[in-house]
Amino acid sequence: MPIRNTAERWGWVSIGLHWLTLVAIAGLVLVGFLMQELPNSPTKIQVYGLHKSFGLTVLALTVLRLLWRLVAGTPAPVPGTPRWQSFIAQATHGALYVILLAMPLSGWLYNSASGFPLKWFGLFSLPKLSGYDAGVKAFALAAHEWLFIALAVIVAVHAAAALKHHYLDRDATLSRMLPGLPPPPAADTNTDA
Repeated sequence: MPIRNTAERWGWVSIGLHWLTLVAIAGLVLVGFLMQELPNSPTKIQVYGLHKSFGLTVLALTVLRLLWRLVAGTPAPVPGTPRWQSFIAQATHGALYVILLAMPLSGWLYNSASGFPLKWFGLFSLPKLSGYDAGVKAFALAAHEWLFIALAVIVAVHAAAALKHHYLDRDATLSRMLPGLPPPPAADTNTDA
């Protein structure tokens, strides 16, 4: 597998960043739901700190992914893909990138407007995006929650489209991003009895 993307498939850097982002987001979602139920304690503060640090990591991974796309390009659509599907795929990817940038930034803004310090895994502090402000805090929290809903919907559609390509269209769309998954065998178009 090549390091850079080719016209036929994603390279290992893009594949690695894609799946690493997915794992980080899955962890963030799980912790995001669980941390709200924790009683006030030092453990809750640590869990919130980890959630913030992993959110900032997703922000950095997203910036890295966008920069890598500029350098390495993207594969061409699988031969036979209708133009409208290519357009929807591009729009979906664009929306995912916007959300993957906006969601961590809304969390960072919420943290800043709440008056809390922000440290990345306790290693270094990040600047505040706002001073303490109840209105900004409410806006940022609402944005964070709505962006999560949008992310969940778009990721579900994205995954369903990949599975559709693999199992119904029987093309290489999913196998180009999932190492070790061979393209499905072509559908039998012979209708002779």
